[in-house]
Amino acid sequence: MIIGTAGHIDHGKTTLVKALTGVDCDRLKEEKARGITVDLGYAYTEKLGFIDVPGHEKLIHNMLAGATGIDFALLVIAADDGPMPQTREHLEIVELLGIRRGAVALTKIDVATVNRKNEAKTEIAELLAGSALADVPIFPVAAVSGEGVAELRAHLEAAAAEQGERQMAGGFRLAIDRSFTLSGAGTVVTGTAIAGSVKVGDQLLLTPPNKPVRVRSLRVQDAPAESGHAGQRIALALSGIEKSEVERGQWIVAPGLHAPVRRFDAKIRVLSGQPALKHWTQVHLHLGAEDVPARIALLGAAEIAPGFENWAQIAVDREIGALAGDRFILRDAAARHTIGGGIVLDIFPPSRKKSSPERLAMLAALADADPAKALQLAAEQQPAGVDLATHALNRNLDADRLKALCQQLKLKVVGATAFAASRWQELEARLLAAIAAEHERAPDLTGVERDRLRRLTLPTLSRPAFDALLATPLGDGRIAQTNAWLHLPEHRVQLAAADLALWQTLKPLLAAEPYAPPRVRDIAKASGTGEDAVRNLFKRIARHGDAWPVAHDHFFTAEAVAELARKVAALNQRDGCARAASLRDEIGGGRKVAIHILEFFDRIGYTRRVRDTHILRGSPEQFGS
Repeated sequence: MIIGTAGHIDHGKTTLVKALTGVDCDRLKEEKARGITVDLGYAYTEKLGFIDVPGHEKLIHNMLAGATGIDFALLVIAADDGPMPQTREHLEIVELLGIRRGAVALTKIDVATVNRKNEAKTEIAELLAGSALADVPIFPVAAVSGEGVAELRAHLEAAAAEQGERQMAGGFRLAIDRSFTLSGAGTVVTGTAIAGSVKVGDQLLLTPPNKPVRVRSLRVQDAPAESGHAGQRIALALSGIEKSEVERGQWIVAPGLHAPVRRFDAKIRVLSGQPALKHWTQVHLHLGAEDVPARIALLGAAEIAPGFENWAQIAVDREIGALAGDRFILRDAAARHTIGGGIVLDIFPPSRKKSSPERLAMLAALADADPAKALQLAAEQQPAGVDLATHALNRNLDADRLKALCQQLKLKVVGATAFAASRWQELEARLLAAIAAEHERAPDLTGVERDRLRRLTLPTLSRPAFDALLATPLGDGRIAQTNAWLHLPEHRVQLAAADLALWQTLKPLLAAEPYAPPRVRDIAKASGTGEDAVRNLFKRIARHGDAWPVAHDHFFTAEAVAELARKVAALNQRDGCARAASLRDEIGGGRKVAIHILEFFDRIGYTRRVRDTHILRGSPEQFGS
């Protein structure tokens, strides 16, 4: 269990930790000389880990750097002084960070009268009334003499036993609050593990810089270990990085969790004693061990009144690491006092309609601790489905947890996209309606090309999702396919008898050289038919689906295009892409014809061009035959 001290300067936090653990947390020369804690200190016993924080008002930024991951707050209040300004601010911070377990150490009882000790207890009860720590026990102690220390230690150990192991699901995350170089170990970073687990040899990332590192060795609670997990203080000796490249506030994470942000949506609560928080207020944001200037864009409100909460989008001055569920503290622009705090909800906020009723409902779902609520609403709200990779990254959901959620909610999952059942049915209805509308618009056409039908159904729908959507009505006969054309079964287009007769005469001229057929002018010359008559016929044949206009005045038979589509797919399977030279080798003829064919496939959406390569997007089956 990680215990964080809290309280006013000179109330004996460091002395008490030393009495509990035998470790002096003041390690800096300045701390020894001045007798005050300046930076974070750490101490460990077999069952407990302590983070000793500075109490001076000017060192709140250091106190906050160590607050991430604390399980238990030890509020330290001197009997002779009672609660002081920093006591109150530290208590507010503890509440804003969502820490609900704690105890009070009433220190320096050896220098206070009985009456004063009783007065202090009354003041403490008044201070804690209505707070998350309202009912925590108070332990009178004299750290120097040891009076009461054993009782406090026993209580802390019992609390640790009750806590049990923290949930280790999700990828590994550690907020760096200290870094140094150690002989024989190299660069070492320390912090509290927020999620997941780590072991010697793991490949991780320093983020936001996106620097790969490897774990050479590690210590957990200041003892050598082969592995560590969420809820523990961990020191990682890293290879692949220099100490000069590491700063407090950065994170060590599993590679898949690298997602630095400049803005995120959140829920903010303003402290009761502070002025109302207005739109676009400049603040200091403390998240993890980071301290960064930021501005608050309120969503759906002009201000947040003292003691109330609301949604907001927070824009930070530089990239930081953050994920949904991270707690943060807000201080004023001059960093003099704490304004409030909150919780990160979405690191992928929309750029439009940020305050729409639908978006505010989504933020409410994201604020729920149950991840199923947000996933269900997202699947219902988003016509093109939920990007599961993005959704999982935002909440640090591992693959097993994500799969279980999709099964629990009975979502339709296609690749990395999930749809609510109602949305999937709506999409199918839109698909059928789009085909019917096209038949009405162009009754002389056999049907609709696959990629055009996808755009008519929903332009943002991914091709894999569209293919899955189309598969059911194709399979049960509600949609038919003729060559590359999709149509309703009852829709029929018949060629005029004269067109059919001329096509039967001219088609063999195209089929004789299927991958390099003659152009319109050459067919006209060879057949003795007028060039315009050939051109207009081929256009009508293309609308019917028996030919394709691969280039200007250059038509290929549907059978040839279907076979070329299979060859392009095979090249993608073999080489990862298709190139003009490799296609030319497959079909013979000149490179120019191969280029025309690949550009045609790009144009109709079967492939996409990436520099001088062509990457498969569709399926050969879409061309029939």
